[in-house]
Amino acid sequence: MKDGFIRVAAATPDIKVADPVFNAEKIWDMIAEGKEKGAKVMVFPELALTGYTCGDLFLQDVLVETAKNELKKLIEKTEGMDMLAFVGLPWEKNGKLYNVAAAIWNGELLGLVTKTNMPNYSEFYELRHFNPGPIAPEEEEWNESYVPFGSNILFKCANVPGLVIGGEICEDVWVMNPPSISHAMAGATVIVNCSASDETTGKHLYRNSLISGQSARLVCGYIYANAGEGESTQDLVFGGHNIIAENGTILANSKRFQNGVIYADLDLERIRSERRRMTTFQMTADMEDYDFVEFEIDEEELDLDRFIDPAPFVPSDAATRDERCEEILTIQAMGLKKRLAHTGCKNAVIGISGGLDSTLALLVMAKAFDMLNIPRENILSVTMPCFGTTDRTYNNACILTHKLGAELKEVVIKEAVNVHFRDLGHDSNVHDVTYENSQARERTQVLMDLANKYNGMVVGTGDMSELALGWATYNGDHMSMYGVNASVPKTLVRHLVRYYADTCGDEELKAVLYDILDTPVSPELLPPTEGEISQKTEDLVGPYELHDFFMYYILRYGYRPSKIFRLAKIAFKGEYSDEIIYKWLNTFYRRFFAQQFKRSCLPDGPKVGSVAVSPRGDLRMPSDAARRIWMDELESIRPEA
Repeated sequence: MKDGFIRVAAATPDIKVADPVFNAEKIWDMIAEGKEKGAKVMVFPELALTGYTCGDLFLQDVLVETAKNELKKLIEKTEGMDMLAFVGLPWEKNGKLYNVAAAIWNGELLGLVTKTNMPNYSEFYELRHFNPGPIAPEEEEWNESYVPFGSNILFKCANVPGLVIGGEICEDVWVMNPPSISHAMAGATVIVNCSASDETTGKHLYRNSLISGQSARLVCGYIYANAGEGESTQDLVFGGHNIIAENGTILANSKRFQNGVIYADLDLERIRSERRRMTTFQMTADMEDYDFVEFEIDEEELDLDRFIDPAPFVPSDAATRDERCEEILTIQAMGLKKRLAHTGCKNAVIGISGGLDSTLALLVMAKAFDMLNIPRENILSVTMPCFGTTDRTYNNACILTHKLGAELKEVVIKEAVNVHFRDLGHDSNVHDVTYENSQARERTQVLMDLANKYNGMVVGTGDMSELALGWATYNGDHMSMYGVNASVPKTLVRHLVRYYADTCGDEELKAVLYDILDTPVSPELLPPTEGEISQKTEDLVGPYELHDFFMYYILRYGYRPSKIFRLAKIAFKGEYSDEIIYKWLNTFYRRFFAQQFKRSCLPDGPKVGSVAVSPRGDLRMPSDAARRIWMDELESIRPEA
């Protein structure tokens, strides 16, 4: 499937207990529906052909034989279909009864996955009727041929890289050592579970946790199909709670007590990327204990049934976002606290501009100083007005410093920069990169020298988005003794400042923080126009919400340009045109490769999330790596004008 996406389904059909004929009809209806909706893997509940709650009727020959006959009819109906479906039923072998999931595809029975852990407690007494199935597959006769029968069967798609499916049945996933662990270590990227788990108060919460957790520890997709209405309610109620998860995230979750089908699009490339990254994920299963059965599916481009978050660094839920903001502020402050304590520094220096990044850094410094019981007045907050400084940012920098209790120092650098221009022979009317960067480097020189004077350290303010783009002056704002924002993307900086504003309990401080949030992002290195900021960063390098999106998928999952472009078009549909998204994606790749030399010598700074660009622990990338193949692919997907 294109870009590694495959649509899967978990289905709970209406059933009648001990009526395989009726049940097979309902199962077929759902298979037909799934085919229409593009599902390539579909999972049904445990013993779906008979019903899980047949009790001693499982000992009746007619029930077992009828279920087998109805399975045969289902298989015949699937001829010509490329869907792999898993259907639960009782199966007799050598005079013993087993609980199995039949894997059916294109008119064939590919294998019979057996349940290996049989509950024999409380309301479940499966050992009364069923035997634990073999782990190493045995042969089972079927239609004048043989199919594998056992737990260790993996279904490998011959034409979709990375699609390998293993199965387990209900209780198997609840035990200490589930079969799915071995399946994953043998290469399974998707686990299916035909289940019959009853509903008791709060059990669905544990079930969600169990399935999402199993998909996380195995780095896999997990499709869990549960028995529902139609099962006997003599002692139990089944709610049809179906779950589709991917590497710890629940993609689809059914409404309980309502039979039906849920669909989700698994991202196989994401799973494979995570496994590549995790060197602790080892393929250690004994392959000789497994049977690999091949199948094929038609390659189709999906209209994705999957939410693509336009802000992957920022939780969409308000409560989670607030919790995350508090956690990140604490991590940043703890990092700085350790550095101050280790060096014995009781003073720190920061350049305060009235912009978002320096605001966040100052908030973090105040928190770190509080942790160390060092007076906040030991923070030297330096404002350095120059050619591009506006009254708005200058006043906000001053007010913010006073409200936080830091010491404010103003150093006007205009004359120093003009002297430097004369030394260089540069015309101050030429507003080129020399004009801009001379100001940035002069500010850094002032901060460094003040740090020497006050026996302190310079705390850096630059964020991760700027570092990814190389939007920093080398040995200017690029340099400090400790960069507290080094792994915080710009889209998250805003939420951290807003969270602080909303929780600080000081209305005046809140007001100035909100005004800073409303100020356009700018380095303020060019003269203002009629007192207003004339140099807006996002007009020059592009919207940070796009760049943060690109950065997340490039660094976190290693996606190729075409896939990132596809996801961005979905995430930002109606907000940015395809042409605009493409333009800034092109810009990101070009700058990302060209500016690695700035990241190769970054100051220390705390990692706060799963994506970071530290050359020591996260992005070990050569500064002179060629970008050709990425740019070639970008050129191949250029939107038509």
